[in-house]
This record gives sequence, structure tokens and C-alpha cells, in this order.
Amino acid sequence: MPKRTYQPKKLKRRRKHGLLRRLMTSAGRKVVLRRRRKGRRRLGVE
Repeated sequence: MPKRTYQPKKLKRRRKHGLLRRLMTSAGRKVVLRRRRKGRRRLGVE
């Protein structure tokens, strides 16, 4: 049986999907804006 593909690492998760990473790109900013408007408690992975 092959090993599972998802081997979680906190640092990698934050660097790839974190709020700072989102704010770097225009598309990411739109994502954060949408989530803010929707009232999400977490805007990015924190």
C-alpha cells in the first residue's frame, strides 16, 4: 500500500497559503477581500 500524499508541515502550509502570501498578489488580495466581506474568521491560513 502506497503512503499517503498529504504529509502536513505547519511552516510549508503557512508559506504557501498564509495571509502574507495572499496579500502579495492581486488575485490573493481579492481572495482576502472576498473572505473579509463574507465575514470569515480566518482570512488565510494562520
